[in-house]
Amino acid sequence: MRDESMWSTTSGAVSRRLFLAGTGSILAGAALAGKAAAAPAAIPDGATVSALVIGTGYGGSVAALRLAEAGVDVHMVEMGMAWDTPGPDGKIFANTTSPDQRSFWLRTKTKQPLSNFLGFPIDKDIPRYTGILDAEEFSGITVYQGRGVGGGSLVNGGMAVTPKRENFGAILPTVNADEMYNTYYPRANAGLGVATVRPAWFDTTDAYQYARVGRKQAQRSGFPFVFVPDVYDWNYMEQEAAGTVPKSALAGEILYGNNYGKKSLQKTYLPRIAATGRVTISPLHRVTQAVPASGGYAVTIEQLTTAGAVSAIKTVTAAKVFFAAGSVGTSKLLVKLKATGALPNLNGEVGKGWGDNGNVMCGRANHIWDPTGSLQSSIPCGGIDNWAAGGAFAEVAPLPTGIETWASFYLSITKNPNRAQFTWNPTTRAVELNWQTAWKQPSIDMAKTIFDKINATEGTIYRTDLFGVYKIWGDHLTYHPLGGAVLGKATDNYGRLAGYPGLYAIDGSLIPGNTSVNPFVTITALAERNIEKIIATDF
Repeated sequence: MRDESMWSTTSGAVSRRLFLAGTGSILAGAALAGKAAAAPAAIPDGATVSALVIGTGYGGSVAALRLAEAGVDVHMVEMGMAWDTPGPDGKIFANTTSPDQRSFWLRTKTKQPLSNFLGFPIDKDIPRYTGILDAEEFSGITVYQGRGVGGGSLVNGGMAVTPKRENFGAILPTVNADEMYNTYYPRANAGLGVATVRPAWFDTTDAYQYARVGRKQAQRSGFPFVFVPDVYDWNYMEQEAAGTVPKSALAGEILYGNNYGKKSLQKTYLPRIAATGRVTISPLHRVTQAVPASGGYAVTIEQLTTAGAVSAIKTVTAAKVFFAAGSVGTSKLLVKLKATGALPNLNGEVGKGWGDNGNVMCGRANHIWDPTGSLQSSIPCGGIDNWAAGGAFAEVAPLPTGIETWASFYLSITKNPNRAQFTWNPTTRAVELNWQTAWKQPSIDMAKTIFDKINATEGTIYRTDLFGVYKIWGDHLTYHPLGGAVLGKATDNYGRLAGYPGLYAIDGSLIPGNTSVNPFVTITALAERNIEKIIATDF
């Protein structure tokens, strides 16, 4: 359930200045409590703002909150919707097993990470709509991204992992590790509401039978199984299991949003942003241009309908602009602006250093005496750590089909060294990515250091029916895009974009391709570090 108190102000109503425009609703207590809300006003054409934040995910939310707390008026623009209005079923988000128009961003057919089951394709036709999950296709890879106020926090599994200290030097070599581990990782974990499953409950609940099978088999092959922190409300999940609250994780909700228990940014940073009274948000607004102008930068913004059509084009002036559209969104926009002459002085590092966090998926077929359970919590809470020896960390992931499958399923993060580059194609007037599917082979080899051994120990085989016909590896996708505006290369050591005072990158584009674990805690902590410095020196 939403905590309504998180969205209220001292007057008991939403701050006058935090509006969500373009969706007919306000992101705040009035709307979420079911009260009548004042009509919102989108950012007007010709507006002047002190700080414009492009995107409302982890980096953008950190930037907006800290700027507002420092007394700066902020406007945030978000390409996706607000996700605060229930659909016909009374739920804001669609269920994983029954995708509808809410599920995908401007597609007429779903493109699920698991495209097949028992040899049959499972994607289905849906109405075209500005849904929550974008499966953006590039040459050689599909990149899954969240679309809406809250960004990727709306659609991820919530695994909130701080990298091991000994791995940090390879992740962000120009950043002081002491500062990150003493100050900014703790700040990020506190702000995100990170917590770990209660081990005694994990050991007994039917909902994590699949993870206990994963633990047993990992340990029998000599691999350490580790509990992984998450941003799910674990007390809520225990109440789900007891049948005292509406089910969320135990109803399989994950891929297209989570209606109750997950602490997405909608329940953490965004309510704190609302409480400042200094931040305005316009959903269904997409930035297409930014050029130097008197007073800062002239930014062109398209307002979208829920069918994806452009309903208005606006130009606003921003003294400072924070690019927080995610690794792909920020990289694409910066590459386009450099190549088309809008921001020609951006340096040659823009668009480079992009990686997939070494993502690769696979499933294993267990023996009949190792059932994984028909009830599976959609929130993963454990992993297999073979990073030091084999370059792989594997989530023991759910397969919440509602039936017994005897399948173990995994998302691996690997030490894949391959990096791609975004470039502008003047013929198609589009940004392209030069990733090659063959570049996933190192990830497969690293994942095999875990799963070949488990299969040998258990006498089991890989599933071949989840990603196509007779296909073992999900090597066609990533959930963890990173890089494209790498810290210390495309920017200075705090995200200031080279060549343009007042322009900043403050999201996953700063991280060069890999974090050794799920990346959003690192993205959040780095944003906390960078914005603190930027406020101290640039405002």
